[in-house]
Amino acid sequence: MTEQPSQPQNPSQPQAPNTPPPPPGYGYPGPGPAAGAGAPGGQPGFGAPQPGPGAYGQPGPGGYPTAPPVAYVPPGTYTGDPNAPYGYDVHGRPFSSKSKIVAGVLQLTLGSFGVGRFYMGNVGMGVAQLLTCGGLGIWALVDGILILAGSNSTDSEGRPLRG
Repeated sequence: MTEQPSQPQNPSQPQAPNTPPPPPGYGYPGPGPAAGAGAPGGQPGFGAPQPGPGAYGQPGPGGYPTAPPVAYVPPGTYTGDPNAPYGYDVHGRPFSSKSKIVAGVLQLTLGSFGVGRFYMGNVGMGVAQLLTCGGLGIWALVDGILILAGSNSTDSEGRPLRG
């Protein structure tokens, strides 16, 4: 009896005689053409282009559905409407042909004579400022600041000043 008993080749891994191979795509890639299918890194589908946000009806960033981009028309641009050659404001009112900046600067510089109000078409206020010297300059100064900083300055037709 000189023959010694045989020991297993690798004691850390037990041998299973009839174990089926794992399905493709799970675990480590196996040998063969399905191992990477031509994708970089051997991962199938990893290099494929992904749909962007909003694709398939899913919400985009922030959780809101994305809308197609709309061309922005800056205020004061001719829109082709003869009733509003300078466009519309956010409330749908057509802009005036008078400029808010010009009216404010005229009121600050020549407000004692009511020139800013005459420019805007407010003849009554212009005459009142002319007769009172712009309220001794105080009325003209305050009125010029309100024209420049305010958002509700209108001309004689009730249209908001542009600019």
